[in-house]
Amino acid sequence: MDIDYVCAHADRPAAAVTRRDVARALLAVPSGVALVALPDLRRAMVSAGNPLSQPFWDSAKATLGSIEAGVATVGDVQRWVESTGTEPILMTPSYFVWPEEDERGPVATEMFGRLVAFLEERVESGEVDPDALALGDHAARRAYEELQEHWLATPLPDGRVPGFAVSDEQDEELFAALDEEEAFALSELRRIVGELPKAPELPLVELELAAARLRTLLGLPGYPANVLRACAGFDDRPMPDDDRELWLAVAAGVAGPISDLPEEGDVPEEFADLEGRLSHEDTALANLCAIQHADWLAAVAALARLGPGVLASPERLARLIAESDDIDSDEQDDDDLDATESLFASVVSLWTYLGIVDADEVLTPLGWWGLPKALERAWSPGD
Repeated sequence: MDIDYVCAHADRPAAAVTRRDVARALLAVPSGVALVALPDLRRAMVSAGNPLSQPFWDSAKATLGSIEAGVATVGDVQRWVESTGTEPILMTPSYFVWPEEDERGPVATEMFGRLVAFLEERVESGEVDPDALALGDHAARRAYEELQEHWLATPLPDGRVPGFAVSDEQDEELFAALDEEEAFALSELRRIVGELPKAPELPLVELELAAARLRTLLGLPGYPANVLRACAGFDDRPMPDDDRELWLAVAAGVAGPISDLPEEGDVPEEFADLEGRLSHEDTALANLCAIQHADWLAAVAALARLGPGVLASPERLARLIAESDDIDSDEQDDDDLDATESLFASVVSLWTYLGIVDADEVLTPLGWWGLPKALERAWSPGD
C-alpha cells in the first residue's frame, strides 16, 4: 500500500489524485495495512506536490481506526468517502439511490462518472469544500446534497435527465429479470403438469355455477369484488361473456394482478395519516403482488399432484412451499413460514369466491382443473 498503488487504483498520476481516490484505495486493503501505510503515503503525496489537507488525513486515520476496532458501520464508512467532496451520495434526501458499484449498468456507470467529474470541478472552483465536509459541517453537507440533487434533475446537453436515466435503466433490468424468472417458472409448470398421471377434467357444472356467482359478485361494491376486478383488469375492460374465459381471467389475475384498485375512494387524509393501517383491499392486493413466482409454482404444483380433496389452507400451502422439491430454497424458519402463510391467506380467501377451495379450504375439482391453467395464463406473454 503506497503511492504507486493509489495511482494504479485511481488510474491517475500522483499530482492528479483526489481525496476520493486515496480514500477508495485505502478501503481496498485491510484496515490494519492501510493504517500502517498512512504516514508514508501522506509524505509521498506531499513530495508529489499534492498534499491534500490535515482534515482529510485526520478523518482517514479516525475512520480506518474505527474499522480496525470493529466499531465503524457501513454508513460511517460511506459518509466518510462522501466527505471527500467528489463521491456521489449513495442515497439523496429525495431517496434517489445509486446502484452498488458491481450492479451498475452502462447508463448508471456513465452517469456516476459524470457526477464525479462534475463534483471534481466544483471542488476545484471552491464551490464544494471537502475540509468542511470532513469536519462534519452540517451546512456544507446540506449544500453538497442539494448540489447533487440539482445535478440529477437537470437535463444533460443530449436531453437525458441523469436521475431518470438511471432509474429507467434499473426498471428495465428489473423487468428483464422478472420476465426471465417468469419464463422459467412457466416452463417448469408445463413440465410438471405434463408429468401428471391423470390430466384434470373440466367440471362443467361447477364452472357454470362458479361463473354465475362470480358475475353477480363482480357487480357489487367493496371487497372482494373490487380486488377481483382489479386483479382481472375489469375496471378498464368489459367482462367476457364466456364462463370459462371469465373464470380463468379472474383466477389468473389473483396470481398476477393486472391493475391497481381505482382511486376514486381515496381521500387525502388516508395519505396524510402515516400511522394509518392499510385497508383490507389494499392489504390483499399488496399480498398478491408480493408472492414470488417460485412460491406460486411450488404451491400449485403440489396441489396439482395431490388432487381435489386436499387441504389448501394458508398454513398447509406454506408447508408445501417450504418442503417443495420444485424450487431452490433455503431452509425456512418459523418466521419465514408465518410470512408465507400471511401472504397466502389473501389468496385462499379469494379462492373461496372462485370455488377453487370450498368453505373448509379444501381443493375442489374446479380448483384442481383450473389452477394450473390460470397460472399458465398469468405467466404467458401477451395474456
